[in-house]
Amino acid sequence: MLDLSQIKAITFDLDDTLWPIWPAIARAETALGDWLRPHAPQTARLLADAPARLALREEVVRANPAIAHNMSEIRLEMIRQALRRSREAPELAQGGFDVFFAHRMKVDYFDDVLPALDFLAARFPLVAVSNGNADIERVGLGRYFLSSVSAQEFGVPKPDVRIFHAAALAAGVAPHEVLHVGDDAALDVLGAAASGMQTVWVNRDGHAWTHGTKPHLTVADLTELCAIFSS
Repeated sequence: MLDLSQIKAITFDLDDTLWPIWPAIARAETALGDWLRPHAPQTARLLADAPARLALREEVVRANPAIAHNMSEIRLEMIRQALRRSREAPELAQGGFDVFFAHRMKVDYFDDVLPALDFLAARFPLVAVSNGNADIERVGLGRYFLSSVSAQEFGVPKPDVRIFHAAALAAGVAPHEVLHVGDDAALDVLGAAASGMQTVWVNRDGHAWTHGTKPHLTVADLTELCAIFSS
């Protein structure tokens, strides 16, 4: 059960909590392929193959563990390595990444998101906490958030408690005064709970809870969360 009297700030996961991530990634990969085709056709063919792309990503992470938390650096290095393997110009990597990243920022919010953020931002400071590389300004939500803490900038990803503590610090409150909202059971709920926060699991697809530590609240969407503060 939530203790509403304790809550002074709310932190939000981004990908798959405020918008579905895979449609955005798919569009970004298509745009990258379209850009590469006239510049580096062999690389475009390599990256269009999903199993080859996944294998390349795994190789990049294994070879570069220091960037495992940095989605932008991983993607940039994937493009660079694909260009090298295709014997095409590796200096095209940055341009290709810029195209990918611009389209990755074109997200489609879930229908409940904007009304919920309007409601909650009027009542609490909001801070984004993400393992991804979404930029809250570029996705169009900057007006709602006091701050954003991302794994690639902070240096460690969720569920490490340090990133949650950094988010609480950004909000100007203690961890036990924060409500963290996210879709990922392990990264969001367990990580935030270990940091001392209260937790909301956004379970849009009706999955069963399979962990010992339970969220303080489970909701199907953010409209349900807002209703808790309206009652």
